Amino acid sequence: MAAKPGELQAPEWCRGASRKDAYYRGVMAAPSVPVIVVLATFVGFGALAEGAGLTMAQAVFVTVSVFALPGQVVLVDQIAQGTALFSTAFAVTLTSVRLLPLTLSLMPYLRDGITPRWVEFIFAHMLAITMWIESMRRLPQLPERLRSPFYGGFVSALFAGILCATALGFLLSGQVPQEIGAGLIFLTPIYFFLSLIAVSKSHIDLLAVAIGAVLGPVLFVMTPGLDLFLTGLIGGTAAYALSYWWNSR
Repeated sequence: MAAKPGELQAPEWCRGASRKDAYYRGVMAAPSVPVIVVLATFVGFGALAEGAGLTMAQAVFVTVSVFALPGQVVLVDQIAQGTALFSTAFAVTLTSVRLLPLTLSLMPYLRDGITPRWVEFIFAHMLAITMWIESMRRLPQLPERLRSPFYGGFVSALFAGILCATALGFLLSGQVPQEIGAGLIFLTPIYFFLSLIAVSKSHIDLLAVAIGAVLGPVLFVMTPGLDLFLTGLIGGTAAYALSYWWNSR
């Protein structure tokens, strides 16, 4: 069936597919370059956690409970430094709050009136940068009834892979130089930065990315700990204001 004007063409497999079929399609779609990059970064995290004195069970628990690499790195770093619990929780919260607008933008695609609310809460917890990018790229072209199970299959495979990668990194920590472990962790922000450029649909998006690229290093030096939050806030606001001013001329 041809798509109507303005609509995205659904993949051929969607025709007559059940929700169970969509779940398996999500699992099969998980092995991809973005996921491989994420798995590599969590190998680095596992090595980092072992170096900070955590047990394997604790490292895996951090992955399960936080499920966002920047927040996990901050948590392990704070634990290694012996920082107070409240300060540690506050730092992790500031690092992870960036995912809130991403969650709000994605959840309307997953609400189909069929998926139980408690499953939606699990989906929201399991949302990370890579999952958001892949979901916004894949879900809009799927029929509404297939989006939630497809997401569930994809994120289930991603979640299982990340847990295995964390454990593998922990076991290999003695054989992975600290520099390589840090480099593996750095793969995620590189991938996210390039993905932002690839999925930008307007000049406002590209302008925000450009302003953020300039502001990021400056704010990292001036306000460490708040640099990511302020970069997004200032960069996005400035890009919107400049675009509004230009269009109103």
